[in-house]
Amino acid sequence: MTPEGKVKAKLRTMLDKLGIYYFMPATGGYGRSGIPDIIGCHNGVFFAIECKANGGKTTALQDRELKRIGEAGGLALVVDESNVASIPAWFGVMERS
Repeated sequence: MTPEGKVKAKLRTMLDKLGIYYFMPATGGYGRSGIPDIIGCHNGVFFAIECKANGGKTTALQDRELKRIGEAGGLALVVDESNVASIPAWFGVMERS
């Protein structure tokens, strides 16, 4: 498994454990370039997560999509090995009272 694949696997495990709805958009020439790796919704909040490995940088196309998601009111995140463990805390903030 690639280093980025390990980040994705850890993130999927966390999201599953938290019971959060998500999907991973299929790539392969049919979608728009730059779409984040994981798309989902939690307590009515749309979120998108781009996974990177070893502090990898997002591309200009990924930056554009993450910015558009944020401007539309969604939560746009970039995770790697250094911050993936904080995912439960991010979603905890989204919990409704």
